[in-house]
Amino acid sequence: MSKQRFESVWDAVEDTPHEAASMKVRSALTIGLQEHLKKSGMTQIQAAQKLAITQPRASDLMRGKIELFSLEALVDMISAAGLQVEFKVRKKSSDSS
Repeated sequence: MSKQRFESVWDAVEDTPHEAASMKVRSALTIGLQEHLKKSGMTQIQAAQKLAITQPRASDLMRGKIELFSLEALVDMISAAGLQVEFKVRKKSSDSS
């Protein structure tokens, strides 16, 4: 049995490189938003009101259920939280592209 090495966990668990790339970005956005909300000291109800989502949706966010959130939804919530998203697009380091 040979060992495979992956750049990230998403490369290992997702079916395609496209799905892995989407999950990497969604994960980073979710973590950034979670950290901001935790530092703010808001309750889930307060966070939900600020983000214009329901409290159960805020709970899903704080539990890291990123598969339930689209990139667009995460960007909208980040904006509602008063944060800004910045992207960097670069050529892949491997020759497989």
